[in-house]
Amino acid sequence: MIIGITGTLGAGKGTIANYLVKKRKFHHFSVRGFLIEEIKKRKLLVNRDSMVFVANDLRKKFGAGYIADTLYERAVKKGGSGVIESLRVPLEVETLKKNGNFYLFAVNANPRLRYQRNIKRGSETDKQTYKSFLADEKREMISRNPTKQNIKKCIKMANYKFSNDSTPNHLYSQVEKVLKEIKEKSKTKPEKYKRPSWDDYFMEVTNAIGHRGTCDRGRSGCIIAKDKQILATGYVGSPAGFPHCDDIGHDLKKTIEEDGSISLHCVRTVHAEQNAICQAAKRGTPIDGATMYVKMTPCRTCAMLLINCGIKRVYAERKYHSGAEEVLKKAGVKMEFKYKELEKYPNQKV
Repeated sequence: MIIGITGTLGAGKGTIANYLVKKRKFHHFSVRGFLIEEIKKRKLLVNRDSMVFVANDLRKKFGAGYIADTLYERAVKKGGSGVIESLRVPLEVETLKKNGNFYLFAVNANPRLRYQRNIKRGSETDKQTYKSFLADEKREMISRNPTKQNIKKCIKMANYKFSNDSTPNHLYSQVEKVLKEIKEKSKTKPEKYKRPSWDDYFMEVTNAIGHRGTCDRGRSGCIIAKDKQILATGYVGSPAGFPHCDDIGHDLKKTIEEDGSISLHCVRTVHAEQNAICQAAKRGTPIDGATMYVKMTPCRTCAMLLINCGIKRVYAERKYHSGAEEVLKKAGVKMEFKYKELEKYPNQKV
């Protein structure tokens, strides 16, 4: 079960989240914490203006559901029950509800009381006057743009609402009552099975194929499909008859990225995309107009190959710092991602 928490500023979102973590063993994921990480990466001042700017910038670049998708993926990876705190954007809530087994909690309290709690908390974004506190909340309360903060609408979308004008114990009792209700409902009305989409189906098969990979810096798989049928598959590995990374180690080469950083790449293997294309060519299988499913953004070389093969769409589980997205875009190849997070692995950078 994944619980999302929305609500007015200082109402007690963190209080509910901490209770679920301590008393119910939930794993905690925070939009606020996620944004502060990003703010610090960008070397900006940690304040509410930066949080709003960075949040809107991420959604503009990667899609309205990017932050929620990223935190949901982390929650699923962690396993067990999770709580995602500080949801403020309606489209993010809609994205999470589509995943199933998700419940949205909303919490509110008297404005003066909420301000006093914020001052007591004393975090980097809470150092402000009561007037500026109210102004910040007003700015985030309503928006006509569904990709921006709209706390009022998120509260309306909540499955359960809580009042936090009293003691923490009173709030905890409300939470416990709701958790009991959810548990009882799940017994009488089990969640309806949700079939995976075609993209999810092919991606699961792609990941299974990747287990055959022989380089542990990715173990990538690839599927080329058209009209809901698999045409060819491939996984990362050395050329036929050559020793594998798993047996003798990597053949690493340094690459200078556009930002000046140096990354390490293994050149012992043939990429999964290349092997899938080779399999199709060897069998005489036409792949013009097909979709390619991959673990991460193809490298520039693979991107140029799939363009010339007539691939029209690439669906990747995650992004990768290959710089190939622009190449694919220029060629009219549609590039989509299941998750917007970058794929990372040990010793990726020098």
